[in-house]
Formats: sequence, C-alpha cells, structure tokens
Amino acid sequence: MSRGERETLLALQRALTEEQFQTLKYLLEERLPLAELRPATRPGLCSLLLQRFPAALRITADLLRQIHRHDLIRLHQLPGAEEDEDPGEKGEAGGTSAPSGRGEEDAGRRPVSLPAASSPLSLRPRRLTEKDLIQIAQKLGKEWQEVGIGCLGLERSRLDQIREDNPRNVVMQSFEMLREWRRREKQEATAPRLHACLAPASLDPEVLDLLQSFQGD
Repeated sequence: MSRGERETLLALQRALTEEQFQTLKYLLEERLPLAELRPATRPGLCSLLLQRFPAALRITADLLRQIHRHDLIRLHQLPGAEEDEDPGEKGEAGGTSAPSGRGEEDAGRRPVSLPAASSPLSLRPRRLTEKDLIQIAQKLGKEWQEVGIGCLGLERSRLDQIREDNPRNVVMQSFEMLREWRRREKQEATAPRLHACLAPASLDPEVLDLLQSFQGD
C-alpha cells in the first residue's frame, strides 16, 4: 500500500466531524464486514479501505460527495476533483445572468447539459435516493422527531426506536426517519411530495431549497 495514500485517507477522515465520520461508516456497511467496520477508529478505517479496495481514494471521494464534503475532494485533489463542484457554488454561479452577453459567450465554449424538461422522464418526479435523504438529514437538525410526527405522520414508537438504534448521531436518526417515510410512500417518495409535507413546518429554509433543487433533477 502507498504511504502517501494512507496519509491522505487519514487526513480526510480527521477533517470530518464525528457525525460525518459515523455517517461515512454507515454508508460503507454494505461493502465492509460489520464486525470490522463498526468498532473501527479513523486509522482503522483507513487500513480497512486500503485492504479491501484497490481504488480506496476513489471510493472515499464518492462517499465524501454523499456527505457533501466537496471541499475535501478539491483540497486533496481526489479522483474526479477537476469535475467536482459544490452544488451551493453551482447554484450561485447559475443564479445570475452575466452582464454584456459574456455568459452567452462562455456558454458557447463549454459543453452544457440539456435542461431536464427536454426528457420525457422528467414529467414524472423521480423517487428520492438515499444520497438525497442523507443531504436532507444533514439539514434537519434536532427537531427531526417533531418533523416525523407532525409532518410525515410516523409513529412515535418507531421514532423512539430509531433514536435508540443511532445514539448521539442526529444526522443518522434523521436519515433513518426519512428512509422510513420513503419505505411507506414507495414510488411517491419524491422531492415535491416531501416538500409539500415539510413546507408548513418552521425549518431551516435550506431544507426546502435543497428539495426544490432535487425537483429539477
């Protein structure tokens, strides 16, 4: 194994908060043996990744995208960094039109993707993915149980069980609550549907903004 690769992995994991580190481990549960993964410390997880994956840095970059740490991907120049763009920065860049026609001139030089509306599949909203749910969970905060009962109509006993199964990790508690809602809603678990459920609540506006951005996917 490359010493430089191990040092990079360790630096990445040390830059994560404890909640982000636990979320990273959760996302690896289907790829690594739970008996080794769950007790793993940050150095231990580095060793597991290097032992199990020839492309450990690429795997880590994919996981960092899911927990919205694009800054670390760019800082350490991980695989795909040159194409990686934080959705927040992308929104700022695309939110205003450039003066003096410069935006049109630049657009002529760069390949651009077609608007989602050009595809017939976009007529029906897609079902939210686990990657979507983890991003939403990161923004819900400590009021997730009130959201689950008052907005999503989930049982208090089920929410209590989720809290016990994920102690001291609010993000994972919120994520499991959203997964429970998605299981119940099946194909109707879309961004517009969840937006309508959460709109009456007094949430961080970023939650609804994020859901609005998913509606354009």
